[in-house]
Amino acid sequence: MAKPPPGGDDREWQPISTAQFDCDIEIAYINYDGEHALVFPCRRILNGWMKAETNERIVVQPSHWREWVQKN
Repeated sequence: MAKPPPGGDDREWQPISTAQFDCDIEIAYINYDGEHALVFPCRRILNGWMKAETNERIVVQPSHWREWVQKN
């Protein structure tokens, strides 16, 4: 699996194909500039993704996910 994006977090990333529905998760994607994790909790929905807190649909093609942990 891909190494974690920067930040020193050692929680393990999972393949995006195994992402759950109906729970807050952290997603990340890979582009030409490297790996990037989104800074807000997301939810998997049919045919895509949304911001968990606002239900706003987002356009992203994540490659991996892990459980969302509230950051202080």
